[in-house]
Amino acid sequence: MLDQKLKEQLKAYLKMLKSNVNIGLSLKDDEKSKKLESFIRDVESLSDKIKVTEEDLEYKPSFRLQGDFDHGKIVFAGIPLGHEFESFVLALLQVGGIAPKISDEDKKRIESIDTNENYETIVSLTCHNCPEVVQSFNIMAVLNKNVNHTMIEGSVFQDIAEKRDVMAVPAIFKDKEFVDGGKKTLSNLLDLVAGKAKRDLSNFKNYDILIVGGGPASGTAAIYGARKGLKVGIVADEFGGQVNETLTIENIPGLISTEGPKYMALLKEQVKNLGVDIIEGVKAQSFSKEDKEIIIELDEGSKINSKSLILATGTRWRLLNVPGEDKFKTKGIAFCTHCDGPLFKGKDVGVIGGGNSGIEAAIDLAGLANTVTVYEFLPELKADKILQEKLESLQNVKVITNAQTTEFIGDNKLTGLKYTDRVTGEVHEEKLSGVFLQIGQIPNTEWLDGLVKLTDRGEIEVKKDASTNIEGVFAAGDCTDSVYKQIVIASGSGATAALSAFNYLIRK
Repeated sequence: MLDQKLKEQLKAYLKMLKSNVNIGLSLKDDEKSKKLESFIRDVESLSDKIKVTEEDLEYKPSFRLQGDFDHGKIVFAGIPLGHEFESFVLALLQVGGIAPKISDEDKKRIESIDTNENYETIVSLTCHNCPEVVQSFNIMAVLNKNVNHTMIEGSVFQDIAEKRDVMAVPAIFKDKEFVDGGKKTLSNLLDLVAGKAKRDLSNFKNYDILIVGGGPASGTAAIYGARKGLKVGIVADEFGGQVNETLTIENIPGLISTEGPKYMALLKEQVKNLGVDIIEGVKAQSFSKEDKEIIIELDEGSKINSKSLILATGTRWRLLNVPGEDKFKTKGIAFCTHCDGPLFKGKDVGVIGGGNSGIEAAIDLAGLANTVTVYEFLPELKADKILQEKLESLQNVKVITNAQTTEFIGDNKLTGLKYTDRVTGEVHEEKLSGVFLQIGQIPNTEWLDGLVKLTDRGEIEVKKDASTNIEGVFAAGDCTDSVYKQIVIASGSGATAALSAFNYLIRK
């Protein structure tokens, strides 16, 4: 089941086990069970600290990890390969005595949970947002016996996914009832499990540079600021930003290929090694200048002071704002083909948007779906010629131009959409099981309206040195009026903002 290279890598990790681990295997007589047994037996052969026994679990095929201490139930239903292989390895090490790498604050919140919490997460192995949810719940189960978690692989248990109307992953269930979905951090999930807590941020103060945002612009700015010997802090809902939504990256100099979450994890580690404070799970909602300081107000009520401020708030997916859009998010309307595409295997789907991202999505979906229809508002596609040529070669894809989507329709889940032909004015209704929105992004700057100068598109206006119209306030990355929105450009602008902030500070 495991190739030799993966076996060697896993064997090296398993040498870190401090105590014995039992894997309780629950199977039935089918091909999927045989594959899971082969996978688990390969794992067992790599360490004398691992023992496999038979167990009767709710889902088959599945297995449970049990360490030699009292902890919550950790179950994997399906074979945790793809992006979930890391989740499996981490859970194996953690029940084997390796402490999870989380903050003391998060550890205390987990240990304080005193009610019985039973969660399940339905995932796809191609989803790069799912592992963080799975790993976070598993950490809770390792640290608190009141928390139980089961990962359910959607393609193995397709009947469960369909019965529960799962049309986007990760999909989180508590006691079999849907409670949340989409990308989530440990902090987000602790708010879900333990309730949102008032955080003590009194130790985070008196910064030279405070950065709002957690993408590549923010990380690079932090590196340059810290290397100048300045006290630097980052405030972000989560570190990683939109890059965490990107699966394959092949245009960063020096890296032939990488994945967004891995790239941002390395950047985060580099930032932390430089002594930068990263304050996650909070959002800035306002700032003001008082004497020689800038006061940043957070959504949970705390205030942080700094001598300068860098705004690197990034962007988010653009919406159409038409009837049915809010209702059918995660119920047929999706954004990430890598995450949610496998849920629409053999079905008819649509892609709204004819730019590069839209056509790339259509090409990706063509290998899974029965048919793919691209709806483009303009008279012609905007994607690069090479992508259009690839699209034209696909037999199950069609393109409709001059299509203005006016409504998403359905009952409990999406069943189709309506669009108006912008040339004839004729209204069309088409049946679809899923629709992927690929119409660009908008800057996360609403909270800055009236605080700094914005363009009519909501982007922060910056000068060549990344300064804004407010002294001591700089901006970087995709939230600014830069011509191009790319990782390397955001990183470069972050460096510019930090160096300009340094020059501002030494002159003050």
